[in-house]
Amino acid sequence: MTRLVLASASPARLNVLRQAGVDPLVIVSNVDEDALMAEHRDASPERVVTLLAAAKARESASRLPVDISADCVVVGCDSMLAIDNAIWGKPATIEAARARWQEMAGRAGVLHTGHSVIRIRNGVPTHEETQSAATSVRFAAPSSEDLDAYLASGEPLSVAGAFTLDGLGGWFVDRIDGDPSNVIGISLPLLRRLLSGAGVGVADLWR
Repeated sequence: MTRLVLASASPARLNVLRQAGVDPLVIVSNVDEDALMAEHRDASPERVVTLLAAAKARESASRLPVDISADCVVVGCDSMLAIDNAIWGKPATIEAARARWQEMAGRAGVLHTGHSVIRIRNGVPTHEETQSAATSVRFAAPSSEDLDAYLASGEPLSVAGAFTLDGLGGWFVDRIDGDPSNVIGISLPLLRRLLSGAGVGVADLWR
């Protein structure tokens, strides 16, 4: 059976895949995201997330157990929110998350997620492809009390754009235009197409 390897520490991505019938092996990548972003500081959001996704997939693919590398597909992802000309990853502090929410409240942004798929057979990469998906997100303007409570929960600190769709932050998303799973961190429609290009069907990955 072909095994899907997820090169991400994101519990949200893991949960999306599990709800879709796939139980991936998680091998978190050791990519220095800040260093890679610094090298491409003038790149577009689509370019940045695809570079990071590819780097994560390749790094995790280099550390596969022998039995897994016999027949697997490694998936790397990276998400960022773009508002105007600013690209936002995970905020480092509550203060940074508060500033972002004060700026994006009542406005729309675009959540970009890069997806990289590497097909491996008998320990050898046979196919690699990377693409990005984009979903428009319209944010509400939470009250100061609600925002304080949300920031105190700690949830915004660990997610791109300082919000979630599938957690507490879902209360403050008024509308999305596009694939909702992409906002959570992994687009099932795009991943299905990338897997198909690698010769892997969805049913090949179901438990």
